[in-house]
Amino acid sequence: MSGSTLTVGGSSQWHGRKPSLARERRWALWTSYTMLVIFAIGFLIPPYFELITSLKTSKEIGAGTDPWFVHHPYLGNFLSIIENRQFQTFFLNSTKITIIVVALTIIISVLSAYALARMRFWGSQMFATGVFLTYLVPESLLFIQLFRVLANLHLINSVWGLVLVWPTLSVPFCTWIMIGYFSSIPKELDEAAMIDGASHLQMLWKIFIPVAMPGIIAATIFAFTVCWGDFLYPLAFLFTAKQMTLTAGIVSTLIHGDVLDWGRIMAANILASALPILVYAFLMDYYIAGLTAGATKG
Repeated sequence: MSGSTLTVGGSSQWHGRKPSLARERRWALWTSYTMLVIFAIGFLIPPYFELITSLKTSKEIGAGTDPWFVHHPYLGNFLSIIENRQFQTFFLNSTKITIIVVALTIIISVLSAYALARMRFWGSQMFATGVFLTYLVPESLLFIQLFRVLANLHLINSVWGLVLVWPTLSVPFCTWIMIGYFSSIPKELDEAAMIDGASHLQMLWKIFIPVAMPGIIAATIFAFTVCWGDFLYPLAFLFTAKQMTLTAGIVSTLIHGDVLDWGRIMAANILASALPILVYAFLMDYYIAGLTAGATKG
């Protein structure tokens, strides 16, 4: 009787100490949301101050009163930037160069990724890893050598110089994305196509590109982001306002020595970042699908 009592008592005591799965899940959920809120607040504070500063006059910014709020929104900074001919030139240059570079990046990345993922040859795996490793080299270590290359080609202070050097930033990672995506496509598709007599270009155009469209969209968004937001290469290779892009042009025209027109600088930054924000807002699902699709096979 006592033994059974001990057993039952010990069992009840054990069950009382056993952690509840629902309780663990609740704590994990609360911890995740807490860290997410802290992370979001930390990253949203700079854009918030940027927006607040862009809605103030130079006098209000210099006074430094009530930096967290704006009581009388001033849209003159935005109107001044939009009507500025130089800003319009910067925007057109960035748009033109980005479209060309993104198109070149996708063509090179798709062809390279298909060759490395499906046309197996000696050293293909090593070469694929080397392509990705080139992306890890920071551009601050490359712009001096690239400056000499562009100088020999007489492309300094030319938008075509950026067309030549920007793919060095976008092609490696986009190729790596597409390699993972092409590798996840079942081999039975290209084997069946080869049996039917299709060439590699026909298989790529009619089978792989339609199936891998989410990965291509992800690579396109990444290449667009790299080209649109790059600062170092335009600042190093472009000198005149007619050739500059948005990132370098805003700094060169709105900063004069130690005098900074903070209201117009922040307004220009917001206008320049509006296009990438819209792209990510409408294509975020495709971007996430393209980045994660290569993680699984079959």
